[in-house]
Amino acid sequence: MDLIPKPDQVASAASNVAHKVLYGGLADLRPMPRTLIDDGPLREVYHYRPQKQVTSTGDPILLVTPLAAPAICFDLRRDCSLVEHFVKAGRPTYLVEYGEVSFKDRNFGLEHWVDEVVPEAIREVSKHAGGRPVHVIGWSLGGIFATLVAASDAKLPIASLTILGSPFDVREVPLVAPFRPILNLTDGGIVTRIYRAMGGAPKPLVRRAFQLSSGTKLLTKPIATLQHLDDAEWLAQIEAVDRFTANMIAYPGRTFGQMYHRVLKNNQLLSGKVNLSGQDIDLADIKVPVLVFAGNTDGIAPIGAVRAVVPLLKNAHEVRFEIVPGGHLGMLTGRAARTTTWVVMDEWIAQYSAPDDRVKQPRKKTAAKKTAVRKTAKATGTTTRKAAVKKTAKKAAPRASAEVAPDRSAIGSNRDRRFSSTSSRDLAPKR
Repeated sequence: MDLIPKPDQVASAASNVAHKVLYGGLADLRPMPRTLIDDGPLREVYHYRPQKQVTSTGDPILLVTPLAAPAICFDLRRDCSLVEHFVKAGRPTYLVEYGEVSFKDRNFGLEHWVDEVVPEAIREVSKHAGGRPVHVIGWSLGGIFATLVAASDAKLPIASLTILGSPFDVREVPLVAPFRPILNLTDGGIVTRIYRAMGGAPKPLVRRAFQLSSGTKLLTKPIATLQHLDDAEWLAQIEAVDRFTANMIAYPGRTFGQMYHRVLKNNQLLSGKVNLSGQDIDLADIKVPVLVFAGNTDGIAPIGAVRAVVPLLKNAHEVRFEIVPGGHLGMLTGRAARTTTWVVMDEWIAQYSAPDDRVKQPRKKTAAKKTAVRKTAKATGTTTRKAAVKKTAKKAAPRASAEVAPDRSAIGSNRDRRFSSTSSRDLAPKR
């Protein structure tokens, strides 16, 4: 809104305020319909129901939720929901989340998610989708979980791996810098006693930490809201993010301890090797294609912290690194993600999807129809076959025009964004 608002801006602002007062908000927060297909200790696997007018085909997608964050990170609000985007595109879409974490769950460690929760979710999704390989997408800590799982079990039916905003080098995280001297001077004994007594990191602490990660945005939010009172889309996004922040979940005690000692204090992920329950996990064992996203304004997982995983994936079929607009949540489901992050994901999934058997069937019928048309044409001497071809072309045209092109000007900080392994260099575009 301008410093001296125009009449139409004043009218829009008044309408937005009235709508918020009368109806409680501007954002459409309805969740996408889903069905529970599998559950276990701190594991709930959901299948998002396909829309009636869209045929759901192809390899399934599994969204891996990070600890402490609610699963609505993938389904923030209508028109800014990654789940909605995939479902409308006809992709079989699934999600694994962990439910409420309480004091009784304090003994669950990282190995619970890496050895049981995520692998079981991948198997169940593949089974539910007819034995097809799964495109695994993990955000933040969910991306770290997915990466460790792909490295620990090469037999899992994984078609590709996508990591968004996952920090593999905490030295690059500005929020950690002020605490670095304390971490170096202490052995962590005080911190250990605190989180053991509390059973982990409670929800209020997790919520406050996420809010503080926004830095000056938290302080300038009231002013920014006044400046955007005429922008219903902007206000709706703020409402959805506020709901997301208000629904943060606690960390189990043992998991929090492992994250503190191994990741925060010793930066173990940067070595590419992690030991969990006596099992050595090496990221160099990942063979599947890997797509990595970093947000250009992400304060929790800056570009350098995310990019650190690229050289660790030495044997992946392909490793592609993309820098996209947005902060930690915005890169995943912000307004700009619709023409950047999501479209690149679509390209990636299409590139590494197996042919759909259900697509092959109609081709046989089409061939049979062509034979019949040829016979009719011979008998009547008409050009029925050409007319049928023209008719088919007309029907197919709108489908191509509906595709969304990615905003390449907003993606990446340089022209050479792709980091490929030797086996995939032939896939890089020729210059």
